[in-house]
Amino acid sequence: MTPVIVALYDDFAVAERVRTQLVADGFPTDRVELTSRAESGQADAEPGDTYWHKVSNYFHALFDQTGDNASADKFAERVRNGSSAITVHPRTDYEIDSARTILRNNQPADFREEHAKKN
Repeated sequence: MTPVIVALYDDFAVAERVRTQLVADGFPTDRVELTSRAESGQADAEPGDTYWHKVSNYFHALFDQTGDNASADKFAERVRNGSSAITVHPRTDYEIDSARTILRNNQPADFREEHAKKN
């Protein structure tokens, strides 16, 4: 799996600001996703009868590859209850470090990193 970093913010405005900071740092807009009640982002592309099913499927697509079902359910539930998630798909070590710093500097309510398993 490719690296993915996800942070939850209780305030939509903070999540929007974080997305702006990531893009200003050089991340292409197609590798920074905001998922919330106000902006569904990539969750809209997931299968499901309702937005809430799509949000759940989105987080399961991100986390299930590593067997982290509990995180997928937790993140989906938090978004359903009003939190906003920023998902970053970094490609280099520099991008991983940069995304980690920007996301954490904005005091996320929760934070997860998933990386390819090394043999």
